[in-house]
Amino acid sequence: MGFKHEIFPIARYVWYNLVTMENLRQRAQILLERVDIEDRQKRMHEIETESTAPDFWQDTNKATSKMKELAALQKEIDDAEKIKSLLTQENEEELSQILEELELALYLSGEYDKGNAILSIHAGQGGVDAMDWAEMLYRMYSRYSEQRDWKAEILDITQGEEAGIKSVTVLVEGEFAYGYLKNEQGVHRLVRLSPFNADHLRQTSFALVEVLPQVEEIKGVEIKDDDLEWDFYRASSHGGQNVQKVSSAVRLKHLPTGIVVTAQTERYQGQNREYALKLLKAKLWVLEQEKRKQEQAEIKGGYVAPSWGNQIRNYVLHPYQLVKDTRTGEETGNVEKVLDGQIDQFIEAELKRDKSAL
Repeated sequence: MGFKHEIFPIARYVWYNLVTMENLRQRAQILLERVDIEDRQKRMHEIETESTAPDFWQDTNKATSKMKELAALQKEIDDAEKIKSLLTQENEEELSQILEELELALYLSGEYDKGNAILSIHAGQGGVDAMDWAEMLYRMYSRYSEQRDWKAEILDITQGEEAGIKSVTVLVEGEFAYGYLKNEQGVHRLVRLSPFNADHLRQTSFALVEVLPQVEEIKGVEIKDDDLEWDFYRASSHGGQNVQKVSSAVRLKHLPTGIVVTAQTERYQGQNREYALKLLKAKLWVLEQEKRKQEQAEIKGGYVAPSWGNQIRNYVLHPYQLVKDTRTGEETGNVEKVLDGQIDQFIEAELKRDKSAL
């Protein structure tokens, strides 16, 4: 009897390891098929050839982007070779870790995933509480950016009269910024005891998060100077005071579409003009994407435009502590950690939700 009790745990352990290793082998095989080493080596050779040109570094931004792509390609090749080696060694722990990293990289294989993001937060229903909630979200994404060593720079901001912010637009610069942040787009709902209510009643507040890629060119769209209407005005400081004496703030209207963007956080008009153009290009890109989706929907059916109905996550501070994503079911009771920028579990769960993409 005692012998059976000893042998069964050992058998279960062996069986578990066999199943785990087989699962890792299957995942590794899928990844190795997706990571075409020969194709990546060819692309690396192309970039290396380009980099030898005398004028390669004249466009610093473009050159830097190419070198980052080169480094990323080399890492994918190195990871693939390491996976092959670990498969022969049957090293479960290390193989599992490297598969996780490479799977994430493949989930982030969209056209703009490796680039910068333009993130906007708009206070919704809930009055002052909603404006305070919008500021809390701004802090959450700022802390998340810091943890990833990304640079987050405010392009435009409108303060709330009593507290918080009505809206804020931030340029997030860093590798894979758009890829990681793109699925944060949607409505974020907060439930808590209101700090702005004398009776401290429970209050539900909403904020809308928009995430756009920073794009330089849009296929099929030409931005003509004659289609742009510029307006310059004096900007207030971030605190809503100390109105500047120089008209450095910029309002830009795209006449064919009616899209209007503003930028006012920099002291110099030229910088704000540059930011306004970045915002306009991102908005026009979204417009083109929605047109294509609508055209596809006419054939296939089922297209739903982004709207306030797309609530993606609930943050509950009262009567209990819980953050839950409505799309993946991912949740945690550590609300303070989430609001301090530790949102990787939600972002990665959404990236992995459709594994059939691999």
